[in-house]
Amino acid sequence: MNLRKLLRPPQPRLPLTGHEPSPVPVPAVDRLRDDDLQQLNSLLKWNCYTVDSRGRRFGDCARAGKRELPQPIPDRRIALFDQACGLTGRSVLEVGCFEGVHTIGLAQAGAQVTAVDARMENVVKTMLRCQFYGVVPDVRRCDLEVQAELESLPDVDLLHHVGVLYHLVDPVRHLQALAPKVRRGLMLDTHVATAETARHMLLSGGRQWRCQRYAEGGVGEVFSGMYDHAAWLVLDDLLQLLVELGFAQTRVHEHRDERNGPRVLIFAERGLPA
Repeated sequence: MNLRKLLRPPQPRLPLTGHEPSPVPVPAVDRLRDDDLQQLNSLLKWNCYTVDSRGRRFGDCARAGKRELPQPIPDRRIALFDQACGLTGRSVLEVGCFEGVHTIGLAQAGAQVTAVDARMENVVKTMLRCQFYGVVPDVRRCDLEVQAELESLPDVDLLHHVGVLYHLVDPVRHLQALAPKVRRGLMLDTHVATAETARHMLLSGGRQWRCQRYAEGGVGEVFSGMYDHAAWLVLDDLLQLLVELGFAQTRVHEHRDERNGPRVLIFAERGLPA
């Protein structure tokens, strides 16, 4: 990571003011003067933004056409996660915290959050944004492809896994390492391969898995995996893997057709009593 590039004050890509105000007050941001908030936005190269109750931007979009709209807190999927599994009082591992938007939503829903990301810049931005929103998660840097680092994470009630699995070289090994740490259930949002696009085989855990090999931008591209390619699993195989890992109650809540390919939102639980 180029620290000098990370810390270089970027030119703002969107105006500071004039956005739709947040209906929820954010006192630590709301009370900032415009020039102080502008300085805060310039300290790091943000790739998404939220809005305070005065209609001012905290963060920035990534580039033209990428994260140009404010990120809602909570994200709609966190509300679904809460309905499905109950977040209040639960410990939650958030894999891929990015810049802390989902982290805040989970914490505000009453969860005790451990948030991890492979990029140190995202760890820093998550800690900073969470501080201004008045939540204090346990934020850590973790290489999501390294089994020893995954095994060092704490045991939790629930796993929040959104927008990460399809960036991994070996998603099977990744889930096999995390599953024993999850006592109750998970929410998984990921792209999947189809029978037509799954032209490769992934050897993992002593088995062959059908997959689509997808090119990734590597460390230098923030919306990419850390390596040069990823493996997308076929949906049926992914669901079967979750069952094998002990999540007997597994369902696909929604299917979405997105620019890069089909995507699904999955809820899975171990079937334990509440």
